[in-house]
Amino acid sequence: MDHLARAEALLTVHPIVDGHNDLPWALRITGGPDPSAADLAGGLPALHTDLPRLRGGRVGVQFWSVYVPCSSNGGPFAGADAVTAVLEQIDLVHRLAERHPADLAFADTADAAEAAFAGGRVASLLGAEGGHAIDGSLGVLRALRRLGVRYLTLTHNRNTSWADAATDEPVHGGLTGFGRDVVREMNRIGMIVDLSHVAATTMRDALATTSAPVLFTHSSCRAVTDHPRNVPDDVLGALPANGGVCMVTFVPPFVSAAVADWDVQLGDAMAAAGRDHRDLDARAVFAATWDGPPCPRATLDDVVAHVEHAREVAGVDHIGIGGDYDGTPELPVGLEDVSRYPALFAALLERGWSEQDCAKLAGRNALRVLRAADDVAAAR
Repeated sequence: MDHLARAEALLTVHPIVDGHNDLPWALRITGGPDPSAADLAGGLPALHTDLPRLRGGRVGVQFWSVYVPCSSNGGPFAGADAVTAVLEQIDLVHRLAERHPADLAFADTADAAEAAFAGGRVASLLGAEGGHAIDGSLGVLRALRRLGVRYLTLTHNRNTSWADAATDEPVHGGLTGFGRDVVREMNRIGMIVDLSHVAATTMRDALATTSAPVLFTHSSCRAVTDHPRNVPDDVLGALPANGGVCMVTFVPPFVSAAVADWDVQLGDAMAAAGRDHRDLDARAVFAATWDGPPCPRATLDDVVAHVEHAREVAGVDHIGIGGDYDGTPELPVGLEDVSRYPALFAALLERGWSEQDCAKLAGRNALRVLRAADDVAAAR
């Protein structure tokens, strides 16, 4: 049996648990007045994700990002508007599962996710991306958990009033006192602390505060690609004591040094033109007309380098996958859409990874964190 066939057979038994997919926001932007009516079953060639490709990629458990940008069309997206938007995103995921009951099953626990996979459906879990979506309210945080949200990414590209982001100027030196209260409340209600997007100081403060394992739902390794969105080695090395998992992402500037360098040039050009690189809408518009050098392409091998570095530093029990499909305009060559996950695992098997270690990376580790969050909450 060749490596790709072995990978496909492995992933038929051990589900891929992907930490982060932005399809709900992509549908909000492109799906017309009723995004839930998008033809997921027939295929969405303009996007990275649809039901046939999820099946082809052997995705068994998907954390759908109920994402709210920090800014859109040059303006802030915060306060009550952000809360409304995250509620609409949650509703969209629920409606997608209701429209496609043979393919998607809403899940709130690891047991429910595994049962959905065993029944031939893609388990659909919720993760809220961006702490600004709670508008500084623990009550909103608790409400999101009651609606099925299993993780909160503490920041997006900008600082919140209580936590520093990786891609903003530091203000708090990590978490504020209220930020620590947010982490403790997340532990109490069984919501996983997601440390993707946060500053390294925020990572360290959260790890010092939390009593439950954390996730990095879509981040890669700072030592391999020096990008502020990636995880430093000292933080990776702290994951075994915490029990957490770094879910390696595929975003080209995070996995390729050449693309990261190009992105710095783009950011400098945007700053010179008075545009904000943190604003994803503005970034896409500017890049489309910028007369700078062409963007290099990341590759599957770049991603493998991050996976292997994370395994070396954090250990094989503390790694996972969070592709960030439909949350980035380009993907590495070989990982162009969600159907391509088996190619990554084939590459790892070819490099001598055991099937057991591949199963841990695919999803066993992430499901352990999900169970641990519930255990910590139940013990309180």
